[in-house]
Amino acid sequence: MKYVLFDVDGTLIDAVSNQRRVWRTWAERYGLDADEVYQVALRTRPMETFAQVAADRDPRECLATLHGLEDEDVRTGVYAAFDGASELLHGLPTGSWALVTSNYEHRVRGRFLRTGLPVPGVIVDAAAVEEGKPSPLPYLLAAEQLGAEPGDCLVVEDAPSGVRSGRGAGMTVWGVNAALAVEGVHRHFASLREAVPHVLAFASGRHAHATA
Repeated sequence: MKYVLFDVDGTLIDAVSNQRRVWRTWAERYGLDADEVYQVALRTRPMETFAQVAADRDPRECLATLHGLEDEDVRTGVYAAFDGASELLHGLPTGSWALVTSNYEHRVRGRFLRTGLPVPGVIVDAAAVEEGKPSPLPYLLAAEQLGAEPGDCLVVEDAPSGVRSGRGAGMTVWGVNAALAVEGVHRHFASLREAVPHVLAFASGRHAHATA
């Protein structure tokens, strides 16, 4: 049996405008330049962002504020699934796929509810592992929970850290939703829509290994 492991933000759900809005509101709360803060946040994890843009503030307070804004955005923000996401997830056999995210499970469930996407039995989130992407641990844990061997898993990602994570776990990695291929992917698709028939073919065992 073949298995498919999906990143969420940027891969299945387009959350860029939501993330920008959350960080803008956060920056305004602390009297900081929103555009400058967002550019740092794009490259670093939240605690590293706080250290750079608000070094005089309590990072735990900064994180609590950010989490509150993110939770509020899940409840009230407008979300969109990428074209092909619903068809793809509904087309996969139950128990053959999982979500591996650097976000938190309750937010993922909220976003999936808002966009009508089906929720799998296995979700590996930021709280599930001590080391997040690019460590291979998140994808290895997802495979373990599915009862899958890494060599039977396909990772679908949009970000360099996720690609490194999947490669480090010994899995096949395909990149989506980027004009140019992320370094390390075995195959590249400009959009998730383009990848749909190929991912479904992989899951059914009809896939022949291909490289980018």
